[in-house]
Parts: sequence; C-alpha cells; structure tokens
Amino acid sequence: PCLRLRGLMAIPKATQQGGNSQRAYRQIKTLFEKIPPIDLPHWDTLSMGMSSDFDDAIVEGATILRLGTSIFGPR
Repeated sequence: PCLRLRGLMAIPKATQQGGNSQRAYRQIKTLFEKIPPIDLPHWDTLSMGMSSDFDDAIVEGATILRLGTSIFGPR
C-alpha cells in the first residue's frame, strides 16, 4: 500500500545500444501505453535512454534519461 507504480524502465541489450536501440524503446513505449492508467493514477514515467542512445529514447517518449557517462565520463 505504500508503493506507487509510476511507469517502466528499460535498458536495451548491449548489442542494440548505440544506434539500434530505437526499436527496443518503441516496444517498451507500446507496452507503457497498453497499461491502463485508470488502475495506476500516477502512471507517468518512461525511464529509458543512456548516454550512448538517449536521442532514440527521446524520440520514443522517454521522460527520464540516465546520462551518467555524459556527465561524469567513462568508468
């Protein structure tokens, strides 16, 4: 009862990152849209996209990006 599900988070396979991740992000966006918000009133978050492929994630509707490498450099 103390948890609020807000959305989905996705990380594509390593082979899809860096140019071919848009298909994976499109699939997760489709799944996100199929979940009825009437059952989840706070359903508003689509977390996908990292430093190497954030542009594909934005095109597919990401609301949160993970840009650690872009900000802090490679580990």
